[in-house]
Amino acid sequence: MGPNDLKTYLKAKAELVNQALAGYLPEAQPKIVIAMRYSLMAGGKRIRPVLCISTAEALGVDGRITLPAALALEMIHTYSLIHDDLPALDNDQLRRGQPTCHSRFDEPTAILAGDALLTLAFQVLAEAGSDGDAEVWLQVIASIAAAAGFKGMVEGQMRDLSAEGARLDLAALQAMHTLKTGKLLQAAVTCGALIAGAREDQLAAIKAYGHHIGLAFQVADDLLNVTGDPQIMGKAVGTDADREKNTYPALLGLVESRRYANRLVAKALQAIDAFDTKADPLRAIAQYIVDRNR
Repeated sequence: MGPNDLKTYLKAKAELVNQALAGYLPEAQPKIVIAMRYSLMAGGKRIRPVLCISTAEALGVDGRITLPAALALEMIHTYSLIHDDLPALDNDQLRRGQPTCHSRFDEPTAILAGDALLTLAFQVLAEAGSDGDAEVWLQVIASIAAAAGFKGMVEGQMRDLSAEGARLDLAALQAMHTLKTGKLLQAAVTCGALIAGAREDQLAAIKAYGHHIGLAFQVADDLLNVTGDPQIMGKAVGTDADREKNTYPALLGLVESRRYANRLVAKALQAIDAFDTKADPLRAIAQYIVDRNR
């Protein structure tokens, strides 16, 4: 799958996700829903939901059956961004080229909007379980909850904040970013595989793929915070260094960080080597993760 084909593919899947997301939060609503919609519909490539959909397709199943999980993943991701941007954490003023939720509204509204999106995500998942294979959807709920909670993203964020101003070694940095960023990305492909009825060997391969692209995604993010164009990215750059955060460029340098990201992508591709051409979108997304400019 070439770059133009991938661009078309990502656009089509993002539009599918956006249409479904918009249905949960109509425009004419109270302030809290307006704030939720403001952040949820602010744009972005929808990488997590697309990975969920693409994984099902790689296993020969219509990716639309994964939509409840795909939407829940994006709701959780958006909640995490709203809270990360808060003054108590990163205090960012721009996200995707527009004011962050607390800047556009106010801090209490942003906190509640994040809380509400997290809660809505699990409502969407529970409703899917009541309509479909309850056992499979219970596995999906458990996977996403573990990835998003204190065994995943929340713990990773806590480690990130606690380590500001200190210096982590590579193993500690990898562990932190596996939790902070990698777990939810891995959950995206894991859930796609579970819903598609993957065999054990296929599920193991997909999980390995997800682990490696999860780390690669964070390396790429760290690099963009140093070298990215704020006009393209829609947010400030250089903030990691200002906050004395632990990043791959700070530890390894720019050149070695790029090499490390490429090695991670190679491992991800190796993990799904046995899959046929239906997995080509997953292969292209793995490379896109480290080549993207935002």
